[in-house]
Amino acid sequence: MTISIQHNAKKRLFDLIFSSLFLSLFSPLFLLISLLIKATSKGPIFYKSYRLGRGGKVIECWKFRSMYQDADVRLHSLLASDPSLQKEWEMFQKLKQDPRITPIGYYLRKTSLDELPQFWNVLKGDLSLVGPRPPTLMGPPHHFLEEIHLLYGNKTNTILSVRPGITGLWQISGRSNISFSKRCEIEEEYALHHSFFQDVVILIKTIPVVLFSKGAC
Repeated sequence: MTISIQHNAKKRLFDLIFSSLFLSLFSPLFLLISLLIKATSKGPIFYKSYRLGRGGKVIECWKFRSMYQDADVRLHSLLASDPSLQKEWEMFQKLKQDPRITPIGYYLRKTSLDELPQFWNVLKGDLSLVGPRPPTLMGPPHHFLEEIHLLYGNKTNTILSVRPGITGLWQISGRSNISFSKRCEIEEEYALHHSFFQDVVILIKTIPVVLFSKGAC
C-alpha cells in the first residue's frame, strides 16, 4: 500500500511539472492551431467530450476541434446506413475514412496535435500523461458506467482503477490498427502492472509514434 501511494504521488508530481512546462513552452503552437481551425471551418476552436475517469468519475476531455459541427448527427446517419461502417465502429470505436473530419482536422489527428489541450486535463488531475485511453462513449453521461461495462466487460473495474492518460501502452502498440477487444487486454495489463519507469518508457516511445503517425487515423 505504501509503495502504491509513493508511486501515485511521484506520478502525479511528474504530471504536474511536465504539463505545466509543456503548456508554457507550446503556447505559440496552440495559438497557431486555433487560428487555422477558425479560418477553415465554422464552429468553436475546442471540442469537449464526456468520458469516464478513474473510479468511474465523469470527466470533460478537451481537444482541438477536428470535426464538423454536426459530426454526431453524421455518425449516427453513417452507421445506420452502412453495415460495414457499423461493424468497423464496433471493432475499433473509430472509422479510418471518416467524412466527419475537417481538412485541417485530418492533419491534427494524424499528428495527434488535436490532443494538445488535454495537457490542461492533466494539470487539473482528470488525466495523467500515461494511462488507459478513455473511450468515446455514445450515450448520455448517466449511462456511461452501463456502457463501459458493455465495452470492457469483466475488465472494467481494473481499467477504471487508474487515472486515464493522454498516451499509453495501447498507443505505442499499434493504436487504430488494434481491435477494441485487444486494446482492452492491453489497457488491463497496464492497469495491473504499471510503474513509473514504464511510464517514462511509454512517453519516450510515444515520440516516434506521433512523429511518424503510426496507427493514426
